[in-house]
Amino acid sequence: DGEVVGTYRVLSPESARRAGGCYSEGDFDLARLQPLRERMVEVGRSCIHPEHRSGAVIGLLWMGLARYMLAGGHGYLAGSASMSMADGGHAVASVFEKLRARHFAPAEYRVFPRRRLPLGKLDTTRAADTPPPLCGYLSAGAWICGEPAWDPEFNTGDFFLLLPLARLNPRYARHFFGDVLRAA
Repeated sequence: DGEVVGTYRVLSPESARRAGGCYSEGDFDLARLQPLRERMVEVGRSCIHPEHRSGAVIGLLWMGLARYMLAGGHGYLAGSASMSMADGGHAVASVFEKLRARHFAPAEYRVFPRRRLPLGKLDTTRAADTPPPLCGYLSAGAWICGEPAWDPEFNTGDFFLLLPLARLNPRYARHFFGDVLRAA
């Protein structure tokens, strides 16, 4: 019926230049990503109406992002995924420790948190669930680009993620880019 049930904040390279940088630069030093900036789109703050939270709506949002990326010739999707630090950061540290062996970015794509978590003082062995948005990005082929940053305003640990479209999981590519890729 035309009702808006989901949104994403999308920052194109041109808009990032006009704004003086990416939103994530408040939490991370992105200097190593400078060579990618002309083809890097930053996404964040996805929001889905509570009555419509399903894989279908998330799928539609990702299809829209896929079309936007292809239409603009963008090669990199970047942004942050947040986790609550209500337990003092132990869950964030545990998830980071669990994921970094398999999903850590190569050194040339590493970013550095402006407000570091004291990872050495946190229990990285606690059982902790990886948040669904983070799982989704990693399953698509994204890298975790460094240690999580602490966001005191929201009391979250934020993971900076980078998804080079060249690394996109083929299953995701078929699902989200399907008809768009065939038309390109």
